[in-house]
Amino acid sequence: MEFLIYFAIILILPLWAQSKVKSTYKKYSKVATSSHMTGAEVARKILDDNGLYNVSVEEVKGSLTDHYDPRKKVVRLSTHNYHEASQAGAAVAAHEVGHAIQDEQEYAFLKFRSALVPVAGFGSNVSIFLILGGLLLGMSQLFLFGIIFFAAAVLFQLVTLPVEFDASNRAMTQLVSTGIIRNDEERSTKKVLNAAAMTYVASALVALAELLRFVFMFIGMNED
Repeated sequence: MEFLIYFAIILILPLWAQSKVKSTYKKYSKVATSSHMTGAEVARKILDDNGLYNVSVEEVKGSLTDHYDPRKKVVRLSTHNYHEASQAGAAVAAHEVGHAIQDEQEYAFLKFRSALVPVAGFGSNVSIFLILGGLLLGMSQLFLFGIIFFAAAVLFQLVTLPVEFDASNRAMTQLVSTGIIRNDEERSTKKVLNAAAMTYVASALVALAELLRFVFMFIGMNED
């Protein structure tokens, strides 16, 4: 039974989350907002309304490759979202601007996540080698170091959750207050944002499940 639960978390949950976000995005990328503003226009308006004139908006190739670059102060929107006027595009653009607002206001969780980037990156790269080495060589201390490094990567995933949910909340507030969407468009916009958030939740759960599995394996090694 425990194996089935683990299997569901590791494989089924991420696939479901990805499918959900793609289907929701596809559906509402075909529905225009009442304001008929492109994603680029939505991002620029919200940025300007918040005094973030120093943050630029650029197009980036790909689908759902949208992101905010805090180092260069750039909101990058995928081609469709940048040029087309849709509820999905408006939601994504506003979400990324939400990160820019977080950056400007020095949102605590965003600062914490940024500080974790080098540690989490290093941890995710080396942890698996330390864990495998510990298993193959029967060295529990090496295995433990692998768990510690992997835990840093898991912490990054967990800290990402409040950052993403807060950005979505900011996005909804901005979209409504600026008149980009009407009240009757809020529900569909929330569906897009919630579907995207589920991918982060799924990733965090998978990482946490893996961490717990390694911890139990470590306990088993020491009991033997």
